[in-house]
Amino acid sequence: MSRIAKKGAEWTGFQESRPYGPKYDLRTDFVMVYGISNDLPERIEGWKKAGYTIHLMTGVSWGQYQDYLYGRFDGRDHWDEAQTDRKGKHLLHGKDVPYMVPTISFTEYLATYIKRAIDCGVEAIHLEEPEFWASAGYAEAFKREWLNYYGEEWIPPHASPDAQYRASKLKAAMYYRALDRLCSQMKEYSLVTYGRTVRFYVPTHSLINYTQWRIVSPEALLVSMPACDGFIAQIWTGTARTPNVYKGVGRERTFETAYLEYGIMQELTRGTGREMWFLHDPIEDNPRYTWSDYRKNYKSTVVASLLHPGVEQYEVCPWPRRVFEGSYPKEDALGKETIPGDYATVLLTVMNVLRDMHNYDEEDGGTYTTGIGLCLANSAMYQRGDVIPDACQQAGEGAAFKYDGTTATDMLTSEQRELLDWSAFYGLALPLVKSGIPLRPVQLDNILTFPGYLEGYRVLLLSYEFMKPEHPGIHQAIGQWVREGGVLIYFGDGADPFHSVREWWNSAGGRVYERPEEHLFESMGLGRNPEEGEHAVGEGSVLFFRENPAALSRSIAGDKQVRDSVRRALEIRGEADAYKESGLLQIKRGPYLITHVLDETENREPVALRGEFVDLFEADLPVKRSVELEPGDDSLLYDLSYAKKIAGSVPSVLVSSSRIREEKREADRYFFVSESPSEMTVSTRIRVAVEPHMVTAGGQEAVVSRDPESGTLLVRYPGTPEGVEVVLEW
Repeated sequence: MSRIAKKGAEWTGFQESRPYGPKYDLRTDFVMVYGISNDLPERIEGWKKAGYTIHLMTGVSWGQYQDYLYGRFDGRDHWDEAQTDRKGKHLLHGKDVPYMVPTISFTEYLATYIKRAIDCGVEAIHLEEPEFWASAGYAEAFKREWLNYYGEEWIPPHASPDAQYRASKLKAAMYYRALDRLCSQMKEYSLVTYGRTVRFYVPTHSLINYTQWRIVSPEALLVSMPACDGFIAQIWTGTARTPNVYKGVGRERTFETAYLEYGIMQELTRGTGREMWFLHDPIEDNPRYTWSDYRKNYKSTVVASLLHPGVEQYEVCPWPRRVFEGSYPKEDALGKETIPGDYATVLLTVMNVLRDMHNYDEEDGGTYTTGIGLCLANSAMYQRGDVIPDACQQAGEGAAFKYDGTTATDMLTSEQRELLDWSAFYGLALPLVKSGIPLRPVQLDNILTFPGYLEGYRVLLLSYEFMKPEHPGIHQAIGQWVREGGVLIYFGDGADPFHSVREWWNSAGGRVYERPEEHLFESMGLGRNPEEGEHAVGEGSVLFFRENPAALSRSIAGDKQVRDSVRRALEIRGEADAYKESGLLQIKRGPYLITHVLDETENREPVALRGEFVDLFEADLPVKRSVELEPGDDSLLYDLSYAKKIAGSVPSVLVSSSRIREEKREADRYFFVSESPSEMTVSTRIRVAVEPHMVTAGGQEAVVSRDPESGTLLVRYPGTPEGVEVVLEW
């Protein structure tokens, strides 16, 4: 089903810290000029002249803030606000670039620079990556904040699970305060000074990645912040290639991890009215990989994101200059090379396809199992810090480490790798994704905040062995959902030491529970400690397994147990036929067929897609009648049968690696303007009923090849940001 486009909508954008350059002018709807350095006005002006809507992006936890650190801003040195670990080591993003404790003073410093951006006329501001490392919490500024927040003297976070949990809750609250203060104050400044509204967004990693990398961030808290207009989901190869364990095998699973990451970010804003852009990156922060490696993983992340049709806006690239002008290792490791020309064309094709995606909903008629969710809460981040005896730390052992995706995991100790795996979550998630079931990570915190949030879910998986419910009302909402016919599957053995943290379920003055699931079960009439097995609750049921979900990741039996539990849950609902495993994940969005063939499955046969397609992952946009995919492959195709149905014989651009504008049709001519970065080869496939006798691009004869059977024409020509006029004449 086609949609009516929103007027002036910002479907695609990118971020860049460098001044305008034609080679990385991607011709999106907006650009996020990065950083609040003194040359900001000049950089803004350069991109504005190129026709862009201007946003500003800057780091809210780190940046080139040396004038603040060294006292040049207010006369006081602020290194006491640098995030610090238990050994007194500053946590750095670069030389003299520490991650900051978000004090009120630091927030006011950022405000002075954001005012400058508003003065320059930016329409939106992105405060990216509010990040507080779980291993931090030892800076003098944080100790002061602890005293003010809790009304008691600071406790070293590693001292106990309770101290670690409370430290992390404070870290999230501090960044919420900083962002709320900045966004509200700057919106008021813009209205008072200029009479115009400025929008504020938070680009952030997913809750899955922050938890896995052991970083604390506000995440779901921000959905309820009035001054926050939305988010960018910062998901890319660098986050998604983080290893995890499935059937006892630890390795990178870029597609599956990205699929879950994009999924939790879609759920973060579903039904809230907030905007969400999905980010893709053709490379990553780690510059040690080859172009072939980047290309394979990029395809996996793009396909993973497109399988979540609830989001239709995209940041198509961070730092395009490093993509289109940077050099990376050759396959033979002898030197470096810039981006291959064909790959550059593919990237531009995908970026322009992403801009078209908002025009289409997912088509009905999917044959896969729907309505299966896995609950995940902000509190998962609060359980990821160090709670290790001093003796281990003094011996150089233990879990104290900082992982940001740029360190080879084989450099970590076995204990560190096990902690990084975060198997309690993946033990429940991967068996279903690997079976072709489109599992949705459910933002547990939203259940209480947004009524009806669980509508559409048939089965929920839940465990408090890696997170905790922050409010008892969550259980009332889950209980009501179960009574109305939902099936809850709970895995947990009660062994998590964080069950003992000082929280609502064990606080003095009320009914005291040893573990939060006791309150959950009791609220549904099952008593505090029901027997393992199936329990009817109203029109629904609870399936209880007294097993730690981390153990499920270590064996084939654990994989089977998760899948069997979901199958049984649907049987209880009288929907046994609704459980369908598959060797692929696939959806159709208008003309776009998006497919990933799963690996590590029992059936490892290739998959053949039959029809008439344009392959969007190839530079020359070939027409194919059969596409063969091996396990682990990703595919993005344009279905020509859709074009025939919609466009008929009228000449029209179907797909291009450029932005198309000013299409015009005359009796014997069809022409349009094609915009792209300079020094790139543009591929454009056009529907034509009859082969034209001449095709020119920029006044020069273009390279043309026709596929008579599909009634399409491929035109290739050099691109420019200003635009090339392409003319077909009959």
